[in-house]
Amino acid sequence: MTSKLLNTIRDDVRACFDRDPAVRSLLEIILCYPGFHAIWIHRLAHWMWKRKLRLLGRILSQMNRALTGIEIHPGAKIAPGLFIDHGMGVVIGETAEIGRNVTLYHGVTLGGVRMEKGKRHPTIGDDVVIGAGAKVLGAIDIGCGSRIGVNSVVVNSVPPNSVVVGIPGRVIVRSEPKLEVDLDHGQLPDAIGRTLLGLISRVETMERALKEVEVNIESGNGLKPQPMPVFPEQVTWDGEDFMI
Repeated sequence: MTSKLLNTIRDDVRACFDRDPAVRSLLEIILCYPGFHAIWIHRLAHWMWKRKLRLLGRILSQMNRALTGIEIHPGAKIAPGLFIDHGMGVVIGETAEIGRNVTLYHGVTLGGVRMEKGKRHPTIGDDVVIGAGAKVLGAIDIGCGSRIGVNSVVVNSVPPNSVVVGIPGRVIVRSEPKLEVDLDHGQLPDAIGRTLLGLISRVETMERALKEVEVNIESGNGLKPQPMPVFPEQVTWDGEDFMI
């Protein structure tokens, strides 16, 4: 084995230990982790694909799908340290590219939205976490250190150190970047809730301003203009929940 291959194996095994508290031993990973199996069957299929043995690569990828429930096209490029947790229903398209230390949960799709040949699948940066059921579609870039919320649908590029939630995915920039992979899916911002609170606040301000105008008219003081709240162009989560 070459040192590069050994380093890749080490990084993939370490990813399982680091990101799944249920792991008890190396033997358990080798025998019982379909995500680990799928990655290494894919690495062999990708090796065939690069050497123009494309039919063999496709056959192997179909066997991979039957064995693990994870569909990875042999043309997809996957860096070391990928961890696929549970894995059932994961789909990774032909021109997808995945950086180092990425985590995918079950039901994730890295898919295409065009019929033309060429780059049509996402490029995922290093240290990205994509939650269960999320769909990342098209030739877009997901910046390093970002996190895609459960069941989100992402169709536009995402800057580094962002959180994406909703359908379609709405980007919320972290007030401080995470220094390590964050797997806590219990803390996701409620972008719609925050927008509704902003609207309620604005309506209340307008009602108060209208009430003051009515009082001024009744008292004969005339009209006085009232300042109106302004929504920020980009929502930035700050304070207690910057860690998400």
